[in-house]
Amino acid sequence: MSLSLESHRSLRALPLLAFALSLAALGGPLLHAQTQDIDAKLQGFDAWMQQTLKDWNTPGIGVGIVVNDKLVFAKGYGYRDYDKKLPFTPDTLCQIASNTKLFTATAAGMLVDEGRLTWDKPIRDSVPGIRFYNDELNNNVTLRDMLSHRTGVTRHDLIWFKSDFTRAQLFDKLRYLEPEQPMRETFLYNNLMFSAAGHVVELESGQSWEQFVHDRIFAPLDMSSTSFTIADMLQHPDHGVPYREKRDSFDLYKIPYYEDTQGVAPAGAIISNIHDLSHWLIALMNDGKYNGRQVLPSDVLRQTLQPAVGLPNTLGEAQGFWEILNPAYGMARETASYRGHLITFHGGDLPGFHSQVSFMPNDHIGVIVLVISDHSAPLYNVVSYNVYERLLGMDLTPWSQRRLAERLADKKAGTESRAKAGGDRVPDTTQSHPLTAYVGEYENPAYGIVKISLEGDQLHFGFHEFSFPLSHFHYDRFDTPDDEQYGRFSLNFLTNPEGDIDSITTSLDEAGVTFTRKPPTLDEATLQKLAGTYITPDKTRFRVLYQPGSGLSLDFPGGPPHPLILIKGFQFRTPQFADDIFEFVLENGQVKALKERDPSGEYSYTRE
Repeated sequence: MSLSLESHRSLRALPLLAFALSLAALGGPLLHAQTQDIDAKLQGFDAWMQQTLKDWNTPGIGVGIVVNDKLVFAKGYGYRDYDKKLPFTPDTLCQIASNTKLFTATAAGMLVDEGRLTWDKPIRDSVPGIRFYNDELNNNVTLRDMLSHRTGVTRHDLIWFKSDFTRAQLFDKLRYLEPEQPMRETFLYNNLMFSAAGHVVELESGQSWEQFVHDRIFAPLDMSSTSFTIADMLQHPDHGVPYREKRDSFDLYKIPYYEDTQGVAPAGAIISNIHDLSHWLIALMNDGKYNGRQVLPSDVLRQTLQPAVGLPNTLGEAQGFWEILNPAYGMARETASYRGHLITFHGGDLPGFHSQVSFMPNDHIGVIVLVISDHSAPLYNVVSYNVYERLLGMDLTPWSQRRLAERLADKKAGTESRAKAGGDRVPDTTQSHPLTAYVGEYENPAYGIVKISLEGDQLHFGFHEFSFPLSHFHYDRFDTPDDEQYGRFSLNFLTNPEGDIDSITTSLDEAGVTFTRKPPTLDEATLQKLAGTYITPDKTRFRVLYQPGSGLSLDFPGGPPHPLILIKGFQFRTPQFADDIFEFVLENGQVKALKERDPSGEYSYTRE
């Protein structure tokens, strides 16, 4: 208030001003007392953390605790760079992976708040250019469906993982993703839907997703160290270094940063640290307010918390751990009851980096955990639960012992299973064709291109940024080596009815995916030469039509044109029949006839 206001307003303001000043004077002692209380409740936590890192062979972990609207604890344990023994600190930057998703849901919600999008009407009403697999999805999928993983479309992560597809290209690929379940019945995690939601933010705001999130969220929350790329992260002196543990030993080794996040950035590209994330968490815990300002729309945050799809009680039913009950997923965050206390949380996982941001709304406690190393990913739950139990005065659940026993059992089982790999190999078989016949590019409209090349006397597999030699397994199956980080790709080559290598089937994500050999091409002038009128033995005329950009088609009287697909040379087939071959006959560069071969025989049609 200003002292220039009329006197009666000034007189009324003075007691309020005095009260505010008294609160400010008490802020230091109150905060100090609160910190002392937290310290008392966390007694023994440091020792527990050190033992946990040792038990789990973990390079480093960062922990932050928010109570009400203050970061009351921020500490790093172990190393941000294990080889160089550089300490993990509250300023250590790490990829937070899928904890990016709530930023995207909030950004989209801001556009809902402004009337540019809606939560529960079909997304095509606002974004006509979006296309899904079928009309049922086109006419019904909403923004809430996309952000709550309930479209019925599974994840298909190997479309984007280690690929260079742009956000717009990934957006376009939604049309090829066939749903596995009915809409709104099953939780099926899907990063591509979040990439698409980020692209929707771009289309509706006129800004890149990165710029929108920076301007509308990072800047007002003073998240000055937070960024989107590894290149920016490496400019900061305090950054984490990713590690893995070898599969068959406990040796740690450094792995490359995962940098191919541009296309799928709205699902997992944000890089941050404990201090910056505490600002975000404070806003989440306080209806969008930070430092006395309304930064995030409170209704948007409430909408993201609303349960959209139920989740099973997996831990209780499968393992007998009933501390977590009745989980549900809202938009970019999960809710559940943890030992009778409402908790909301989300994890994030990329190679070498793992994170969790969570809080208990009714208890006004929030926890941030950043973990380095893939085998230690379960620790973001283990550490979070331990903090909550300490602060709530509960007895401590032996989460570390439980999860460690599972980890060691799985590690042992993995080593034993790999020793038995290849047990189904049929001995003394050979491939059906010379190696040169397998060489080529094979394409799937959603996943992209598999390249098979011949290097010396060995086939080579290329897919996105994956590049491995292939070894013959049996018949027309070839396998890559068993890679320490990514395991093994197994490719089964298939032939068409003419006996040519026509496609590859391989297991990706949750199902087998077929890549079809890219057909050869003929130049426009040659295609024009093949077009014309042909005569059947009974003197019926039909035409071969040429249309620029679409190629050739068969036009029989009384029926629709049938596209011709080039197989090799001057051989074509129609989409309807793989074993019905049309071959143009040329003599001295001139087209003389068109032959049709099917399993019943061969017919010749003269060029008019």
